[in-house]
Amino acid sequence: MASKASLENSMRNEIIEVIVNALATHFDLNPSDIEKVSSSELTFPLNDTEGNGKFPKIKVSIPRGTRNGEGGYDPYDGHQAAEDYRMEQEAKAQERAAKKAMKEAEKGKKKNEDEEDEWE
Repeated sequence: MASKASLENSMRNEIIEVIVNALATHFDLNPSDIEKVSSSELTFPLNDTEGNGKFPKIKVSIPRGTRNGEGGYDPYDGHQAAEDYRMEQEAKAQERAAKKAMKEAEKGKKKNEDEEDEWE
């Protein structure tokens, strides 16, 4: 029976191989241009729209989850993590909208005060 670590490494390597092939095809790169910078990270050369050279970096991880205090892990739930992220982004968007509304209200109040000062 394989260890959890070897199963995870095998899965990570398979995912990396798929990503390398997809990147090479999509960006018309030689697969050898896509290099590993660690056991779980890839980097590759690209130019932005202005021709500046960049090296995006992609990390592939297989999260185990959180320690449960019993010597093991509670499994990582990708669906729950995605939902948590969506909720966090929605809360941030609402916070930004509220701040923007407050700034606009302050500008409107200031404008009204300035207009009142002109009539005096």
